[in-house]
Amino acid sequence: MAFTTENKIDGDNQIYSINPAIKRYTLSDTGFNKTNAGNFAFEQSLDTEDPYNGIKLKITFKSDLKSFKMSTVSGNGLNKVNIFKNINKDKLVEQFHYLMNNFIDREVFIQN
Repeated sequence: MAFTTENKIDGDNQIYSINPAIKRYTLSDTGFNKTNAGNFAFEQSLDTEDPYNGIKLKITFKSDLKSFKMSTVSGNGLNKVNIFKNINKDKLVEQFHYLMNNFIDREVFIQN
């Protein structure tokens, strides 16, 4: 998946774009880690019952904070997953929206 200025996960109608007020320290405060390439990566399980092997939300910002990519993947991180078609979709979607609302509140993303 390529880095873009706006993105959405499979099955979702909501498009997210980068908030112009984004700060590097805010990314660190919200759980992003700096990669060896200088990018900022976030990876967290959406499955509260199986946090180690469950479906994960992955977000990566380029080091200049001008573009990002976002997806939901399987526990091993190899396959994209549509949480809106999952058996446990209510819990997964609720957790996804909770995380994204927190990012919006912290001025990481804006909704389009």
